[in-house]
Formats: sequence, structure tokens, C-alpha cells
Amino acid sequence: MGTLPLRSGCPIAASLDILGDRWTLLVLRDLLLGDSRRFGEFAREESIATNVLSDRLARLVELGLIERSPDPEDGRRVIYRPLAPAIELLPIIVELAGWGLRHTAVDAPPPEMAGLVDRTDRRRAVERRTRALLRELEASS
Repeated sequence: MGTLPLRSGCPIAASLDILGDRWTLLVLRDLLLGDSRRFGEFAREESIATNVLSDRLARLVELGLIERSPDPEDGRRVIYRPLAPAIELLPIIVELAGWGLRHTAVDAPPPEMAGLVDRTDRRRAVERRTRALLRELEASS
């Protein structure tokens, strides 16, 4: 995994150096919870600017959280896939979604999140999604 210079010895601060900007977690959300794989599919609902999206994707590739490869359906385009360090973030992103449902004015999760943020089955749903993403990663190697 690529590294960034650390601004402190705190692991939370180091994690926020990577994940703490306005868009990175939303790009990872789309990659891990949805089926976003192509440039135009990321953070569509939030209308992320293309230059910002390009920057976040390049940074995530550089840091070893995602990989960029030619699209097998159209070699002129690229697809993005999560790597193991990004997949490890899935439970954290799901917990953030659950927290947001409990403590903000959001009424309901988007459909792709609904089964993951339900308290009763969250752990099993996250485990199933994690296994599916790891199988996808293994198949692409």
C-alpha cells in the first residue's frame, strides 16, 4: 500500500489523511456497496466534479486501496475494483450509514444499503458482501 506523510502518530489522524475529505468515502461507498465500477458511475447522486473524482480515484489507486484496469467490454475505458484494504473498510462504512440513519434527518438508506444497515442482520450481510467482493477480487487476479 502506498503511504502518505503522517501529520501525527495517531492512527485516527493517519486514517483521516486518506479517508477524511468530502468525497473519498462516497467513492468507496459506491465501489463497495453499489456496483459502480466506471468513472461516470461514482457519486452520481452527489454530482461530484469530474476533476475531483479523477483526483480521488487516482489517489486511491496510488495508495493501493483500489485498482484501475482496462474495461473488458470496451478497452478504451477503465474499470475500478476494490483491493483488500478497501474491502476491510466495508464494516466501517456500514456502521457510518447506520449511525447516519439513527442520528440525522435521513429517513431510509438507499436500496443498495438497505440490507446492510438493518441492525438485526448487519453482521451477516456485511460478511456476505465482503466474501463476494473478495471472490470478485480473486477472480480478477
